[in-house]
Amino acid sequence: MAVHPIDYRYGTDEMRQVWSEENKLRRMLDVEVALARAEEATGDVPEGVADEIADASNDVTLERVKEIEAEIHHDVMAVVRAVEENCDDATGAGEYIHLGATSNDIIDTADGLRLRESCDILEEGLDELLDALVEKADEHKRTVCAGRTHGQVGVPTTWGHRFAVWASEVDRHLNRLDGVRERVEVGQMSGAVGTQASFGDDAREISRRTMDELNLTEEEISTQVIARDRHAEYVSWLANVVTTLDKICTNVRNMQRTEVAEVEEGFGDEQVGSSTMPHKRNPVKSENVCGLARVVRGFTETQMQNNVLWEERDLTNSSAERVVFAETSVLTDHCVKRTTNVVEDLGFHDDEIRENLEALDGVNMAEAVMMELARRGYGRQKGHEAVRRAAMRAHDEGLTMKESLMRDDEINGWIDEDELETLLDPDGYTGTSVERVEEVVERLS
Repeated sequence: MAVHPIDYRYGTDEMRQVWSEENKLRRMLDVEVALARAEEATGDVPEGVADEIADASNDVTLERVKEIEAEIHHDVMAVVRAVEENCDDATGAGEYIHLGATSNDIIDTADGLRLRESCDILEEGLDELLDALVEKADEHKRTVCAGRTHGQVGVPTTWGHRFAVWASEVDRHLNRLDGVRERVEVGQMSGAVGTQASFGDDAREISRRTMDELNLTEEEISTQVIARDRHAEYVSWLANVVTTLDKICTNVRNMQRTEVAEVEEGFGDEQVGSSTMPHKRNPVKSENVCGLARVVRGFTETQMQNNVLWEERDLTNSSAERVVFAETSVLTDHCVKRTTNVVEDLGFHDDEIRENLEALDGVNMAEAVMMELARRGYGRQKGHEAVRRAAMRAHDEGLTMKESLMRDDEINGWIDEDELETLLDPDGYTGTSVERVEEVVERLS
């Protein structure tokens, strides 16, 4: 019976598989085999043992491991015994499994493998999102719309500019991922408290060969566990990623409001928006992302605390990380793919975009007039006050900005009516937006 929504509602099969019990077992077995091969290469175990351990590992099942764990109450030793019972007694290979290792040598190194798989999936997903954002930025680089600050209409911008800003942010997350990978795709063979004493004289060579076999970076130094600052960085990176997705989807939700209606999520022919209001077309995908982003961010403090352990280690991080790694990875992957779908299927309502842009009858173009007055020598501060008075008069008396400005004899002496018409045209006041969007598109395409 499924209990957690990531089992039946959120996430992709691909990412769920990475953090499944089956994959955890398989990666732990990979580490045990790699250790045996390293120890065989250094002569610490007899020739042929590693291949037999590898063959025995292929026959280990999750069901059998669970049966053993139910008896002995130790998850790693349950794996060791499951491999051992598949080895040939005559060769004695089973006695060499896990030689010198402590539990977290296996667990932490296996997690390094799973984190690598997780990063691969997330990188691919973010690349797809980036492509979608870049495409929309290019497509709408000249779609002039009302810029907004504090929820109020400001000077014009373009929809392409918005998408380019988001694309640039996602690109930074991909750049950060390179550093995260470097610090989480690591493993260790440290022994009980990190001294490697159990591995004997060949300890350094065994550790190096094991990590080479697994294509992981060898931890420089550790206690019984790899320091969790690495894993805290991974979870913090996930939180940063979903915050960008939250921002994108929050903007979609705001712009889909009935009284704004500039864009709209894709809506299927048979899709139902409400159980009681048949007319509804709700931004449910964006709301889904915004809600789950809160969950992912909430785990950052938990993972930070997982780095605070007694002396060479305690077990307080273990139970928490079984939840944290799986949930944050699966939910972030879900949010990335959901946001990509929102962006790709986003519909634009050109009439509403234009209506909102012109809703203030030119009042939102006050800056353009002020700047022109300043350029002509009127004075920036003096111009600001004169145009501000004209804007307030337009608000209070229901005038257009042009009408209000034309009533100001002093301004009229500096700018004539035809010039005001040009200055109040929002299509002519997008600055370098198109140029900068094109630069972003070219760089990220």
